[in-house]
Amino acid sequence: MSHCCLIPFDRREGISVEAAAEIAGKSVRTLRLWCEQHQIGRRVGGGPWVVSRPALEMLLNDDYSALSTYLAGDRESQAVIGYFERVGLRHLPAKWSRHAAAIAATATYP
Repeated sequence: MSHCCLIPFDRREGISVEAAAEIAGKSVRTLRLWCEQHQIGRRVGGGPWVVSRPALEMLLNDDYSALSTYLAGDRESQAVIGYFERVGLRHLPAKWSRHAAAIAATATYP
């Protein structure tokens, strides 16, 4: 599966591995492993790991269906939006949806 964690990127969605470890009650090392194993984060621009706050919540709640939907790039399903709402980021999926619609409306095809 191709993974779309933190794509589109908005710094408000991402948290540090240290912050994620604190939320999860786990070690930083465990969170780095989760980023690799469960694809809940990515190294933006080759820098340090950034963890998706909604994806972390999905993993902590064993909601693999929502996580799979999120990783497939779906930011419009209610299951995914619910996690964005839970972490106080409800506006982000709506913003991305409007942006994608605007791009599609202005796209020209040969």
